[in-house]
Order: sequence, then structure tokens, then C-alpha cells
Amino acid sequence: MTSFLLTTDPIEPSLLEAELENTVTGALVTFAGRVRNRNEDRDVLHLFYEGADGIARTEFEHIEKETRSRFEIEDIRCVHRIGKLELGEIAVWIGVSARHRGAAFDGCRYLIDELKQRLPIWKKEHYADGDSGWINHP
Repeated sequence: MTSFLLTTDPIEPSLLEAELENTVTGALVTFAGRVRNRNEDRDVLHLFYEGADGIARTEFEHIEKETRSRFEIEDIRCVHRIGKLELGEIAVWIGVSARHRGAAFDGCRYLIDELKQRLPIWKKEHYADGDSGWINHP
């Protein structure tokens, strides 16, 4: 199984968590980023994500190597949605397993922080007033 996936399909956390289960690790930390109804004092109706799959996959591999070199991580999974997402849907899911909780927590936080900064995935918010706008789009 690949560690990173861009998909238009809904994210199923229980299936992803099952991929990370084993008898070696004592910790599994997950992060689920969901579509919220407000951003910067504006009512959000839904989001639309675009992503450059090949470039995103290559950059994720660099981030994954960095994470593994900084923290004692056993396994990593990351799935990011693209396309239209409704309120409450999971936009990004990360799972990090490690022998100890500290490494799992630290690795998970490092991954989401780096992904948001470095991956070519762009978000367009659609607002209740009919306006829309790209967030951090080049």
C-alpha cells in the first residue's frame, strides 16, 4: 500500500487505521481535517480541491523521509481529497504509528504542517453570499 493518495472518493478512517495495525507499535495518532462552515468570518457552503498528483506524491515522499528521520515512526498513511467536498466531510486524513506516543504525536503534527505548506493542493471556498475564492493558490 502506498503511503499517500489523492482521491475523489470519501475517506474511510477505520479502513485506513486498520492498515496501520500491528503488534510492534504502541501508538497510533490520526488527524482528520474536515470542511467547516466558517472561515475568516464568512459562511462557507462547500469547498473544491485541486491537486497535482505526480508532484504531490513526489513531495510527500520527501516529507515522509524527513518525518521518519526526525521521529521513530513505524508507518504512515495520508489521504487527501480532491473535487467538491461538503460541510463535515474529511478533506485530509493522516495516520502515524510508532512504538511510543510521543513520536506518533510529533510525527503526525509535522506531517500535516509540512503538507499544508509544500504540497500542490489548492482549496477554493464557496461562500453563502455567492462569492468564492482560492486559498493559497499560486
